[in-house]
Amino acid sequence: METIHTDVLIIGGGLAGLRAGLAARKRGQKVIILSLVPPKRSHSAAAQGGMQASLGNTLKGAGDNEDVHFEDTVRGSDWGSDQEVARIFVHTAPKAVRELAAWGVPWNRVQAGAHEVIIDGQRVTLQEPEAAHGLITARDFGGTKKWRTCFVSDGTGHAMLYAVSDQTIAEGIPVHERMEAVALIHDGQRCHGAIVRNLINGEFVAYVARATCIATGGFGRIYQSTTNAVINEGIGAAIALDTGVVPLGNMEAVQFHPTAIFPAGILVTEGCRGDGGLLRDVDGHRFMPDYEPEKRELASRDVVSRRMEAHIRAGKGVKSRFGEHLWLDITLLGEAHINGKLREVKEICQYFLGIDPAKQWIPVRPAQHYSMGGIRTDAHGHARGLRGLFACGEAACWDLHGFNRLGGNSVAETVVSGMIVGEAIADYCASPEGDMQVSTALIRECGERVRQEFAAIAANHGSENAHDLLRSMQALMTEKVGIVRDGENLTAAVHELKSLILRSHRIGLQSHRAGANPELTTAWRLQKMLKLALCVAHGARQRTESRGAHFRSDYPRRNDADWLKRTLATWPDPEQLVPSLAYEALDVRRMELPPGWRGYGARDFIEHPDTAHRQTRIETIKASLGNADRHSLQEALMPFRHLLPEHLRGPNARLEDIA
Repeated sequence: METIHTDVLIIGGGLAGLRAGLAARKRGQKVIILSLVPPKRSHSAAAQGGMQASLGNTLKGAGDNEDVHFEDTVRGSDWGSDQEVARIFVHTAPKAVRELAAWGVPWNRVQAGAHEVIIDGQRVTLQEPEAAHGLITARDFGGTKKWRTCFVSDGTGHAMLYAVSDQTIAEGIPVHERMEAVALIHDGQRCHGAIVRNLINGEFVAYVARATCIATGGFGRIYQSTTNAVINEGIGAAIALDTGVVPLGNMEAVQFHPTAIFPAGILVTEGCRGDGGLLRDVDGHRFMPDYEPEKRELASRDVVSRRMEAHIRAGKGVKSRFGEHLWLDITLLGEAHINGKLREVKEICQYFLGIDPAKQWIPVRPAQHYSMGGIRTDAHGHARGLRGLFACGEAACWDLHGFNRLGGNSVAETVVSGMIVGEAIADYCASPEGDMQVSTALIRECGERVRQEFAAIAANHGSENAHDLLRSMQALMTEKVGIVRDGENLTAAVHELKSLILRSHRIGLQSHRAGANPELTTAWRLQKMLKLALCVAHGARQRTESRGAHFRSDYPRRNDADWLKRTLATWPDPEQLVPSLAYEALDVRRMELPPGWRGYGARDFIEHPDTAHRQTRIETIKASLGNADRHSLQEALMPFRHLLPEHLRGPNARLEDIA
């Protein structure tokens, strides 16, 4: 088996992986990036609507700053986020968006003077000031108080990915394509790289590294209806889980996007609603104001998705031969706006539905979209359980998003976490802890274990079909571990998934040839995906409350007293059929923003016993500081700058500061 040595191994060629690799390379580390596909084909390219950063350049974004973005993010997470991580994120996002502009991302810009927009179904004229002309503009997104989402029409991820990928090429960072990490090289205490399978010839290669970073994206393909690309099967998280010592955090926290086209499940951006699009039912009635009169279509994604499903169950869905759906109406935006700022949406509608969204309503229904859960890390991206292992982006539970992510925060997280984690990786490699002594015997043993695993699948002549089992898992997850959950269905899901794991050990292949063998690849990945599905289903069954995107109809209240804690799932014994769960309590006494009402539905939640005490403490601190500026107040409430690299600690300039 060939062995390749490097300082830093990045597993995943999307925005998060590329940006982390760039940060480490700029610090002098030798970096190799592995990718299933050419980087510019990564799922990051599918991000449409935009990236959140509190620039405050537009009239509707005036007064925006890190404090407002922080509060939106924490409330959006339903108080499940790590507030220190949320702080370093909102502080760094403006720096990241400006860096991307310098790298060539053609952000839409403010045009001074009068222009028309659609707000709450009404045409409104806004007057942008001359001082803002040419600055990066923003659009509205769900769950935010200000217009904050920077965008490149509706191809934001595409533009960002190309710019960052070009920087990777300019830095001379090699990207090894069509390579899949299938196991981590580790001794139970430290990670030394990965065993990697060449998808072209089926051969195994050992990549030995001082630091390894998993940035493989989400695991949406465990669901039948998902906006995720076919490569988003969660294998990065799965090989971390396979170590037996690395925990996955909050795996039950799965987000469903309100507007996937029906029945294909392809995403149409939240920018459609941010720009003024409306949701309508079978009668053409705009129903979201009936449920959420304040935020309407721009409530948080988890709220809108649940309201849509409830409206369909109330008999207001549009019936079709594929099932029921609702309508997204963007006709009121006009053809010029759609052609200029929603052109990808128009093409999707034309190619997959045969309709013109400037003239016809778009059939939509919620679909799985994002995984808040992933490899549990600290604020610097260090994974729990193994030294030398890092994670960033959607593959990680950093934990910025808690139990629900705001639109625009994920594509921002890819570059922000990449910047921060890449610096931490470089620090690690430059420290004595980054020194590595690894025996060739350990590399050989890990490689041999993987060979035997694949050989056993290839030699199996069982009666089960991998593709049939995969479809069964996906249908089961969509039906019983979806938007609305309950104990009975979750228990049934866990039972059936355990049965599918046992059946997966009896898969028989039609082709036993060596080399590239897609059937063998599917059979191997299926067993990993089933473990991830069980982490989701078992975690959801145990969490007897509703929080963010995790909604239990039999436990509809958020219960901070018992469940203000992060789920940690491990799989220490390869023979066990469900993950081992532990819980990590969130410390209310250190929170800058103690738990409260999110702003949706009834003020009905069970309060944490420390909340009142922390709120009193905050008021005392505020009173003691008198007229101190917001930066001093924030520092007194919850310091965070020490967690950032020194060059990212400085303040963000805004138009209001210049004025």
